[in-house]
Amino acid sequence: MMHEGRVVGDGSWELNVLVTDLKAERKLRVDGDMSIGNVMIKLVESLDVAMDWSDHGFWWPQRNSWLLRTHWTLDKCGVQADAQLHFTPTHKNLRVQLPDLQLVDLKVDFSYMAFNAIMSVCAMLGIRHPEELSFMKKVDERTLKRGEKRGSFKKKKGEKYSSPASSANNSDASYPTTPTPSMMDGTHTTPRSASMPGSPYRSAPHTPGTPLTPGTPSGYNTYPRVPSYNGTSPVSSSYSLSSFPDSPYSDGSNLSALSISPAKPSSEAVATLHRPKNYVERARLNSLWLNSSRSLMEQGIRENDIILLRFKYYSFFDLNPKYDAVRINQIYEQAKWSLLTEGIECTEEEAMMFAALQLQVNLQSAMPQPDMNNANDSADDIDAALTDLQVSLEGSAKNSAAGDITQIPELADWLRFFKPKKFTLKSYKRYWFTFKDTHLAYYHSPEEASGAPIMRVNLRGCEVTPDVNISSEKYCIKLLIPSTEGMNEVWIRADSETQYARWMAACRLAAKGKTMADATYESEVQSITNFLGLQHPKEPVPSVNISNINIEPQDFVSQRHVKKFKLTARILEAHANVANLALMEAKLNYIRAWQALPEFGITHFVVRFRGNKKEDLLGVAFNRIMRMDLHTGDALKTWRYNSMKHWNVNWEVKEVLVQFEDEQVSFACLSADCKIVHEFIGGYIFNSMRSKDQNQTLNEELFHKLTGGWETI
Repeated sequence: MMHEGRVVGDGSWELNVLVTDLKAERKLRVDGDMSIGNVMIKLVESLDVAMDWSDHGFWWPQRNSWLLRTHWTLDKCGVQADAQLHFTPTHKNLRVQLPDLQLVDLKVDFSYMAFNAIMSVCAMLGIRHPEELSFMKKVDERTLKRGEKRGSFKKKKGEKYSSPASSANNSDASYPTTPTPSMMDGTHTTPRSASMPGSPYRSAPHTPGTPLTPGTPSGYNTYPRVPSYNGTSPVSSSYSLSSFPDSPYSDGSNLSALSISPAKPSSEAVATLHRPKNYVERARLNSLWLNSSRSLMEQGIRENDIILLRFKYYSFFDLNPKYDAVRINQIYEQAKWSLLTEGIECTEEEAMMFAALQLQVNLQSAMPQPDMNNANDSADDIDAALTDLQVSLEGSAKNSAAGDITQIPELADWLRFFKPKKFTLKSYKRYWFTFKDTHLAYYHSPEEASGAPIMRVNLRGCEVTPDVNISSEKYCIKLLIPSTEGMNEVWIRADSETQYARWMAACRLAAKGKTMADATYESEVQSITNFLGLQHPKEPVPSVNISNINIEPQDFVSQRHVKKFKLTARILEAHANVANLALMEAKLNYIRAWQALPEFGITHFVVRFRGNKKEDLLGVAFNRIMRMDLHTGDALKTWRYNSMKHWNVNWEVKEVLVQFEDEQVSFACLSADCKIVHEFIGGYIFNSMRSKDQNQTLNEELFHKLTGGWETI
């Protein structure tokens, strides 16, 4: 029997296809040997509708996947007679909420990896370094409470751990070992060549994907398609605003709305913010990150859905006011809301400083701003580049002038020391301290410094936390030093700001494995000094007219500081320190102060380490991972990326295994899918390898190798 010119009974069958644009169903007679591309051609011919179908593809709802390999046959894809495919546009409208809570409507490709969508969105918005950002799902209170009972995540018998944001597809095979690049700590000083294997940037854009199979009509499906599970990069990362003519920001005229945000967003936008009550809820929020290696559709995102664009990796590279007005503003806004929602804690004095800087930003935003792009300063750029090169090769001028450059600078001074013990009062004793290389030692007196010290410790890999109160002249440094038994806690206290700044800078560098001979030592000292200077009380500046400004405290400080006595007067008093700052300078100072907080850049997950019955908190930062107390957030042990050999994931039992030089660490992630933890570690390692070559383009292939896991194999 014949049907449409084909013999029925020859193995052919009817395939149901829903054309979403027309809201019409079509039945096509196909067989298993027919390619996806030929099915598309047959469908378009049967529709007989004059329109551009080049941006369409097949979506398979039952399998939650795209069929983008046009040369694959239906048999190879697993499509049979019971399948119903959707022929739908791959570019759809997405409502993106920016860090400043503004909503923008953008056309985004729903069929490529989410990372490629992020790159295109950042290009449309004028944000450089898209590798620092990612998408999050909207906060759902029920999701955050799911499985939570008094801070525990207990599973039923026979139930595997999973998170609400876990992938739809899981592999039963464990992921092969992921070798770490030679530079992964984010603190290296030797620049990598752009052409070296493993560089996060390429010296030229990626080669576009291969064309479609012969027989494809001209103008049909002109986008070379690579499925999101293939792992190869389908799009060059050399995006620009001109690449998106339909974007409302394509001509750059609307970017000013993103570089200067409204002082007060809508009440609806503020209502979507979540204020975590404890570390467990902070960890739950991190289950909402999307998988960068899978498409938006595969992760449940549909047309006109609202999705959050946030800075995921807290390693902000090459912030330049000339090129990064939008980026700096959005980082500032994310920092502001993280403080106002208590996503990161700060002291009362620091809260006043942040409120003062926010007030200055609001005041300056209402004034005309100079156009950074019209400045003719190419010579300044060249001078700055030469200065950076000189500092990286020779060290800073201050260090060079200090004396013999063949000797590593040292510190020696009287400090007070305290080592906490159970059931003891906090009493400091005065000792003579020395700092050499990365080692801290103390003696009873300077005369004994030539002999054996009372205690000598290597600060490499330790946790350094400030404990400062300007008004009470308290300048303390808390050191958590790794040992075989765990982390030993030691406190030292300086007598003045100058002394504190120099010892604090030395401790921070030593924790990264650097000495005071490093070119960044003097700048670190200056940064700490400036940060302390912003907290000094001063009389309000008369020249600043703030009488007409209505200061609502809840807009400037978090809930736990709102009821403080005379809060408005204290904010105005702190504002005197920053009243002369320009808009961009105020934002950058806010960001630097945010980065100086002890909890900055730590992403939390609830985990269970192998061999332990109780749950712990895992902290992932730009240069280390930490085992932390679930209730207090105190670091119990630290492992640096520069001592990591490799890491892998067993996807069946959802366990992450990290091999360091001296031990192996294994844990199961309970508050989120282990793929999210894997992606954080790989993303930070990728970002640590960047260099200041603005002519390079992003190495997407390496990014997906480090973050993608089994999905890129």
